[in-house]
Amino acid sequence: MIDSSPMYGRAEAVVGDLLAEMAARPRAFLATKIWTTGRERGIEQMQRSARLLRTEVIDLMQIHNLVDWRTQLATLRQMKAQGRIRYIGITHYTTSALPELARILVAEPGIDFVQLGYSLAMREPETEFLPTAAAHGISVIINQPFEQGDLFRRIRGRPLPDWAREFDCASWAQLFLKYILAEPAVTCVIPATNKPEHMKDNLAAGFGRLPDSRERQRIRELWDEG
Repeated sequence: MIDSSPMYGRAEAVVGDLLAEMAARPRAFLATKIWTTGRERGIEQMQRSARLLRTEVIDLMQIHNLVDWRTQLATLRQMKAQGRIRYIGITHYTTSALPELARILVAEPGIDFVQLGYSLAMREPETEFLPTAAAHGISVIINQPFEQGDLFRRIRGRPLPDWAREFDCASWAQLFLKYILAEPAVTCVIPATNKPEHMKDNLAAGFGRLPDSRERQRIRELWDEG
């Protein structure tokens, strides 16, 4: 799963070029976003994304930060019906947006994915939002699981607890990610990095056992103790 956006510089073009060189398109789930106002500008932006990604069908098109979401959602429903996109999503990254995200999920049919921020330091989605998404069968993508590095700054110099090995965890990054991945409502986590060694470490969180409910509570207590 590769998540991009027109606002990420040359990201869509680079992804399209690399996948074409690797002949990896059949194995890649391409997600990008619409981030503009107005129906025509929205259509133009999505057509440009498809050209840059070198694909006729985009797996997931997301309305970025709910910008002009009513207009864009109507267009996305048409595009999905035409087979030009496979799934529709909405995104945001702030805690204050959670109530509106939840309201849209409940009120608007046809939304397949939602993307939001969630981490050990920002657990507000656990209370109502994630149960709401699960109840409506909506897939959840988590962004900012490390709070832009704040989680690592807080634990700097501290050894990983020995009991983390019980759920196949070998680093703090894996602990932070496994905590999120073990939440039943979560489908995918996109930690984001520009360092290959960090990417390899992050990917390892997807292997082995995930923490159970007792172990997740232990992780919460460890974090809350500071």
